[in-house]
Amino acid sequence: MIHPTAIVHPGARLAANVEVGAYSLIGEHVELGAGCRVGPHVVVTGHTRIGEGSRIFQFCSIGEEPQDKKYAGEPTRLEIGDYNVIREYCSINTGTAQDAGVTRLGCHNWIMAYVHIAHDCQVGSHTIFANNATLAGHVHIGDYAILGGFTGVHQFCRIGAHVITGIASVVRQDIPPFLTVAGNPLAPFGINSEGLKRRGYSAEALAALKRAYKTLYKSGLSLADAQTAIASEAALHPELLPLAEFLAGAGRGIVR
Repeated sequence: MIHPTAIVHPGARLAANVEVGAYSLIGEHVELGAGCRVGPHVVVTGHTRIGEGSRIFQFCSIGEEPQDKKYAGEPTRLEIGDYNVIREYCSINTGTAQDAGVTRLGCHNWIMAYVHIAHDCQVGSHTIFANNATLAGHVHIGDYAILGGFTGVHQFCRIGAHVITGIASVVRQDIPPFLTVAGNPLAPFGINSEGLKRRGYSAEALAALKRAYKTLYKSGLSLADAQTAIASEAALHPELLPLAEFLAGAGRGIVR
């Protein structure tokens, strides 16, 4: 299923039932899992592995060198999991030696047109990035996060699981899990209740998360005191553990 105008390096490893469209280029160190579908006019290069069942639409650049002036040609990598959809004009770069040396995208992600995922980003699974969302280098994104169109994320920021950002959000600090945020400057607007309901969170779990949100954002407590209170509540309500662990991690400070 390789179009005759496509150029596939003899060293590339293509599993069964892979499709490569017209005028696409597959580099020497690329591995494509079973059932991958690469559209026309796509470049997949670098030390790049893409899992099974993923679909890459036309005019994407996948696995190109990082846009980092410190990069000196080291053989860094890009790892993309299974069943991802990557729409038109997306760019995803490999990692750098200054970090883990690998950019990662998990499984079952929906990446819309014109999205950029920079070097050393670590993206979980089941995320949705709307059109023109942009991640600078070293960004970490949790599972089920949704980035609104034109969301821009500063380097080294962390975005927790189940977060949703509004259109044109500008992210300069970490966003704890479960939040709805929007704007520039970015502001929190409660928890992502609708998304959590769709993912099976119970009424009791949602109530616990809403109380934790009030502790963090409405109680007047210092961040350290709010963190301590949430950690105590997490002993009784396990659904708060991701929030407590996120707050305990080092980062750029949280949106607050």
